[in-house]
Amino acid sequence: MRDRRLHLHLATWLGQWPAGKGLHVVGSWRRSHPAWDGRLRPAIAVTTGESTVLSVPPDRVAGVRELAQRSTALLPALPAAVGRPSGWVVHDDVFRWSMAPAPLPEIGAWVAPTTLGLPSWLRLFDRPVLVVRDDQGRYLAGVGIKRHDPFGQELAVGTVPTARGRGLARCLVAQAARRVLDEGAVPTYLHDRANAASARVAEAAGFPDRGWGSYGVYPG
Repeated sequence: MRDRRLHLHLATWLGQWPAGKGLHVVGSWRRSHPAWDGRLRPAIAVTTGESTVLSVPPDRVAGVRELAQRSTALLPALPAAVGRPSGWVVHDDVFRWSMAPAPLPEIGAWVAPTTLGLPSWLRLFDRPVLVVRDDQGRYLAGVGIKRHDPFGQELAVGTVPTARGRGLARCLVAQAARRVLDEGAVPTYLHDRANAASARVAEAAGFPDRGWGSYGVYPG
């Protein structure tokens, strides 16, 4: 059941999973429709190191496959290949998931994303977000859940600069991950490869680095 959640998530999110060795460009209607935040994600890939599934709109499959065959610099050319030549960026992230979040204390409360005092990035979510505040009710840290599909939900976390180094983010991520698992999905966590602080949060919350990655084209 545990492995099946991840399998179902990736097959649904990308359009195919698993795949053999090498790069596999596949088409999915999801790349032409708004994602969890109402914005497009015209290219998303997940790689295990040996195998990569790159999901693009169905009408872009042939062009991206040709690009991948004749170019060693796929990522810089990917926005144009999926019809987004300017104003879009390529993310290259570490892809993590957890079936056993760390047994850290639950310090956050679930509140509506429209609650006063929350940062703008948490207001993008349409369901409750997990936050911790100080004694005066000021926001310190929070987690939102990106509900990609019924089987996989990605966690996003942020902490105000003055509250960093206190272990708030790792506790919130572990707490949110337990909720995702209770709802029957697998919690995932993506971060930029150069973001050492986010990597430490993930490790401490029970999201090991298995050598997997994810890249894609996102709004700038």
